Amino acid sequence: MDIKRSGSQPSAKGPAEYFTGTVRIDPLFEAHDPARTSGASVTFEPGARTAWHTHPLGQTLIVTDGCGLVQRWGGSIEQIRPGDVIWISPGEKHWHGATATTSMTHIAIQEWLDGKPVDWMEQVSDEQYQSPKVDK
Repeated sequence: MDIKRSGSQPSAKGPAEYFTGTVRIDPLFEAHDPARTSGASVTFEPGARTAWHTHPLGQTLIVTDGCGLVQRWGGSIEQIRPGDVIWISPGEKHWHGATATTSMTHIAIQEWLDGKPVDWMEQVSDEQYQSPKVDK
């Protein structure tokens, strides 16, 4: 058994090569062999978002606070709120983040394949972001 006490793992800043804006990543758990699932709590400040990316075995997002956005390549931008659970299929190109005016926190759960859980791509441009206005 391995218990990770709250606050025992340091937060990290989302690297600029993979995120736009201010993003804090709080690790929750890492896979222990033979398992391959890891999870983190990720907080996006208003306007912050990921770059386009895919996950080799998919990803589950559980929104815990605020109001955010998610978009699959070629699809429309969807608003996401606390309690929403989003499944992103393996290999599906997508991004997620906060709205322009509201922060958002989600738990991200993904599996590792061949030593990595994600394949990062280009940044989401301001034109692609086009955050819709959100009613509070």
